[in-house]
Amino acid sequence: MLILLKICVFLLNVVYFFIKLFPVQNKITMISRQSNNTPVDFELLKKELDKDNKYKIVILTHKLSPGIMNKIKYMFHMLRQMYELSTSKVVILDSYCICVSVLKHKKGLKVIQMWHAMGSLKRFGLSGLDSNVKTSALKKQMDIDKKRKLSKIMKMHNNYDYFLVSAESAVNPFSEAFGTDKSKAVINPLPVVDLLLDDNYKNSKEKEIKDYYPSMKDKKNIVYVPTFREEENEDEIQKLINNINYKKYNLIIKLHPLTKLSKFDDRVIWDKKYSSRDMMIASDYIITDYSAIVYEASLLNKPIYFYIYDFDDYSKNRSFYIDYKKEMPGMMSKDSKDIISWIEKDRYDLKKTKAFSKKTINLTKDSCTNRLVNFIYSICK
Repeated sequence: MLILLKICVFLLNVVYFFIKLFPVQNKITMISRQSNNTPVDFELLKKELDKDNKYKIVILTHKLSPGIMNKIKYMFHMLRQMYELSTSKVVILDSYCICVSVLKHKKGLKVIQMWHAMGSLKRFGLSGLDSNVKTSALKKQMDIDKKRKLSKIMKMHNNYDYFLVSAESAVNPFSEAFGTDKSKAVINPLPVVDLLLDDNYKNSKEKEIKDYYPSMKDKKNIVYVPTFREEENEDEIQKLINNINYKKYNLIIKLHPLTKLSKFDDRVIWDKKYSSRDMMIASDYIITDYSAIVYEASLLNKPIYFYIYDFDDYSKNRSFYIDYKKEMPGMMSKDSKDIISWIEKDRYDLKKTKAFSKKTINLTKDSCTNRLVNFIYSICK
């Protein structure tokens, strides 16, 4: 398998050698494999770039899904990526991109990794190669060795000229995750931060959501936004559901898009229409766990609670960059009864939430999107 991958990487570079004969254009390309839809950060960035009309903007989104046919389709998509890479001045990523990392590019190409999640909570990238392994010590080491060999062949996170971080506190973790020097860090929170600070957007989105879910107009709303788990614990979610007083509250469950768990209790709003971000905007209380959504949530000045029923196992198999229990800006418990009791008693500390936000998200008078656009212009000179 590993030998086959080496051959594939070699062949990609052979094909790319000829594609690089196309001349460079006045163009900026954004590439994502997070989903088949344009990420909101790309939308905001394109909108700002289009104001000056200095560059042609190309956005490529294609999720790499399981299955042989999907992989074949992605191979053809990679040819398009290769053409755009060879003819662009700047390429912006929000995730690992095979073509960016394994290919030898023209000297003038600048690559910016903006990553899709803010902050430095859970280990990821190269620093997360030994995570998510729940096997015997011997098999665990064999799996880790295989991951490391694979990452070396695929040159994971190679060729970044710059990577964005939301604050100084995230420089070391992101540098470690990308295996690159700290000098390449650019402190610039993601464009989506601008939406979270925009009262007009928030008011409009809240109205839209409550018009779509009329029941949300009459009660206080609690949104549960857990991190991705390969196997969701339905029993623990059911406990949370059972502890809600539905005469006073609505519970909105916003599971990760990749989860396999489906609706199983009609008392709850199981939302799949809106983003987790927008559902937090429309809610009064936020319950999460180990999700990086906490950084976005901290900007909303709303009570945040942490339902960490599996903390011991999760922390062993998916380690953190930070002291989780010390740093998280809200009350936490393994028991959903505690969480709901605190909500009913309005127990929370917004001062701690604001301090967390200030430490982890570097805000200035200028918008995050505009700051990023100015940086892009500066490296295009």
